[in-house]
Amino acid sequence: MIIRKRLAAGLCGLAAVLATALFPAAAPAAADDGPETPREAPKVELVLDVSGSMRANDIDGRSRMSAAKQAFNEVIDAVPEEVQLGIRTLGANYPGKDKKVGCTDTAALYPVGSVDRTEAKTAVATLAPTGWTPIGPALQAAGKDLAGGNATRRIVLITDGEDTCQPLDPCEVARQLAAEGTHLVVDTLGLVPTTKIREQLSCIAEATGGTYTAVDHADQLTDRIKQLVDRAADNNVVVTPTATEGAGSCTDAPLLGAGIYTDREEFAEHRWYRLSVTDGQELRTSVSVGADRAVNRDYGVLVRAVTTGGRELVRGSDAGSGRTDVISSGLRYAWPERDDADAAAARTVCLEVSNSFSAADAVKRTPGLPVELSIDLVSSPDQPSDVASFGLGRGWWLLALLAVTGLVAGILWGWISRWRVAVWRTN
Repeated sequence: MIIRKRLAAGLCGLAAVLATALFPAAAPAAADDGPETPREAPKVELVLDVSGSMRANDIDGRSRMSAAKQAFNEVIDAVPEEVQLGIRTLGANYPGKDKKVGCTDTAALYPVGSVDRTEAKTAVATLAPTGWTPIGPALQAAGKDLAGGNATRRIVLITDGEDTCQPLDPCEVARQLAAEGTHLVVDTLGLVPTTKIREQLSCIAEATGGTYTAVDHADQLTDRIKQLVDRAADNNVVVTPTATEGAGSCTDAPLLGAGIYTDREEFAEHRWYRLSVTDGQELRTSVSVGADRAVNRDYGVLVRAVTTGGRELVRGSDAGSGRTDVISSGLRYAWPERDDADAAAARTVCLEVSNSFSAADAVKRTPGLPVELSIDLVSSPDQPSDVASFGLGRGWWLLALLAVTGLVAGILWGWISRWRVAVWRTN
């Protein structure tokens, strides 16, 4: 019994020592940096198809227009206070057969802003199925309705048919909206899930990182619109990517600082950007290229940091085979702090971003694929070589500590086991 107590006490002591070594006392809480910068209210615009086909009675035994009105009324009642909501219609005002006139039939039913629920519901009540289906022009106008500021923006398109105003392709309009560099997402809801409608609405949504949903019932329509409006409020962010345009060489490249940037890149294109780095700084860069159209199976992305003389400092790459929406890569490189008086105050670093996407001849090349470039400059580690220490940076010491601790614990456990067996044999 005495031996067991001593053994238990020894093991408890060993556990306490290991716990102290592995989990030192927490550092004091960081000082409060002060109140956060107020976020701009997110903006959402509901774009509703009010064309003649919305008279069809195939949504739970009633018309598509009736189901849409009920959904809008319930969404207006439930919209969060912080969301700026607007409603735009397409095909609501012109009943004639002149296509040129019908393809301009889009109007703001309720302007984007704080919601007066009574006024908004009154406006919805006046709608009646009327004319054409100008989806492309309606998306263009909705983009202008949501322009300005740095809040998240979301367009929710509800329609029961294809765009009837070709050659203005609504999918191309969505790509142009994404290419503007604003945080804009287009979600689409199809009331008639035919193959052509599904393909067009899926293309619109994918071009901006949105979603497509086929709707069969009135309750499903209401729930989905509510989810998308709530998502805009939940995902509201302060930082909005800045639009830039890379060059064909480092000499002509735009000079960038820390931040998030968006660009467009053609298939297999190489784009260059510049930035200034001083001694004692570490460069951290990531790049993502989105496949917003049908591409071939094999693809890749490469980002390199090189000197103005062409010497490569570091690179990051990734590749795959199969359908993907986004492919990303990144790199890190640190410069040590130098005390000599001749040390350069700043140096120019060139970033090269390239991709190996390809597509069938029928796939449109313009605008290029969406690119998001993130650049961060932080204080360099005390030993810049730490950046390459098995990819762990300064965290390598924890791995070493765990290895040594495991070794010591194994030796102690083996010694205690042998001692216990010896005592047992003696007794």
